[in-house]
Amino acid sequence: MTERALGGRGSRYAIATPHVAATEAGRGALEAGGNAVDAALAAATTLAVVYPHMCGVGGDLFALVHEPQGRTLALNATGASPRAMDVAAVRREHATMPAHGIHTVTVPGAVSGWSALADGWSRLGLPRAFEPAIGHARDGATVVRSLAAALTWDPEAHAADPGLAEVFFRDGRPLAEGDRLVQPALAATLEALAAHGPGALYGDDVGGAYTAGLARRGSAMTVDDLVAHRADVLSPLSARYRDLDVSVTPPTSQGFVLLEILAGIERLEIDPDPLGPDAGALALLFRVASLDRDRHLADPAHMRMHPHSLLEDGHIGAHCDQVRTGRPVPVGAGQGPQGGTVGLVTADADGWAVCLIQSLGPGFGAGILEPETGIVGQGRGGGFTLEPGHPNELEPGKLPAHTLMPVMAHRRGRVAAVSGTMGGSAHPQINAMSLVRAFDLGRSAADAVAGPRWLAGGMDPVGPDPFVVAEPEAMAAVGDALRDAGFRLEALEELDESAGHAHLIVVEPDGTFDAGTDPRADGGVATG
Repeated sequence: MTERALGGRGSRYAIATPHVAATEAGRGALEAGGNAVDAALAAATTLAVVYPHMCGVGGDLFALVHEPQGRTLALNATGASPRAMDVAAVRREHATMPAHGIHTVTVPGAVSGWSALADGWSRLGLPRAFEPAIGHARDGATVVRSLAAALTWDPEAHAADPGLAEVFFRDGRPLAEGDRLVQPALAATLEALAAHGPGALYGDDVGGAYTAGLARRGSAMTVDDLVAHRADVLSPLSARYRDLDVSVTPPTSQGFVLLEILAGIERLEIDPDPLGPDAGALALLFRVASLDRDRHLADPAHMRMHPHSLLEDGHIGAHCDQVRTGRPVPVGAGQGPQGGTVGLVTADADGWAVCLIQSLGPGFGAGILEPETGIVGQGRGGGFTLEPGHPNELEPGKLPAHTLMPVMAHRRGRVAAVSGTMGGSAHPQINAMSLVRAFDLGRSAADAVAGPRWLAGGMDPVGPDPFVVAEPEAMAAVGDALRDAGFRLEALEELDESAGHAHLIVVEPDGTFDAGTDPRADGGVATG
């Protein structure tokens, strides 16, 4: 696996993303005098064009930002369900919350996140960040492996949407790897955002066209929903692991699940190596912690357990007792957030560091592209549940539970690592593996993210069937241990995208950046 690892070292800056064009956009911002925030913005806006199946103007965003003076802040730029949504109508049409379709479209938050990052911390400003993205949308971008694969997942459903069919199909066939993707309507939307700021979306211009197009499909979203949206700057949620202080974004993010996993590893005193002798116990811990997410995560105004309570010694001890039984915890039907995403990480020698995660939810979000604006509507509303009384139950004007979770680790107040992933409900597991491999096992950042991977439950919420998906090397190394722990195994291909993408920057004691990007994606690393 190590020969497939992609990494680099530098002392001035580092950036790792899942797409080479995004990495180059970030490098360009840094070389133009920008900081790590500018690099993250350039990369994020570019990903909204070149990775349109995973993120976009219509999606959501979380970020962690470390400032040179030592403060780390969390950004939640996620949108709510329409305030006029008819929940009773959704229940009449669906027994469970649909994963796609017009009822899953929520208010787009990513643009408000880009704006907050630019206003709060950028040197170059938001219009400069849009330049590479506008060029790729207007002049075209090469279709990469991940996008081509996504177009084959359910081509009939994609082709049934007029907007998606117009942009992503040629002569009735989905675009293939190496084809040229041109998005003129999206280019015009990005130009409007660059010229007029986020108000172009959160107002009558682009926003009016977007909501009108959605209304024709049956959405209850209005311009007033867009105008009411705000991004929130918050304090991160942090906990100790070994000599690291690990920080995550608080709910609606599932970040606390990673902190539960790390606390459980220490309390159980197990070998944390995913390919080590305690892999079965580690899988049980992953399942137990993930069940907490599916039970409790919701819009913070509706959560009944504060995340700090979930990290208390007694609660972690109960988790460990469940792991010690040696069998998976039985649960009912899985509930909780779903979807994939993109993650990127940046850092610079001045002390700035960013982990930014953005998403449309499932592939191509709700499966709806509004033709006039070129915006793909996110399907994050599919993260709600229709289970009566659940804190994440669908309601008008409510934020859905989210899989997105940026991660940073600090040692004695200085950034030690910046970690970001794609992987739906498996984000905590993938981040845990990256941190363990880098800090417990002493691997390079590139090897830490490229290492053979297995995931308890895959990218889905916890369900009644305890299963593990595993790449070939992981299957060979710990398949028997995972079976002995009560898990059914499903085989993945080598470097399978279904095992998620991970990107990692480790800051060495001398200040050197060691960066790695996941070979399961289409990305690259830039260091200088």
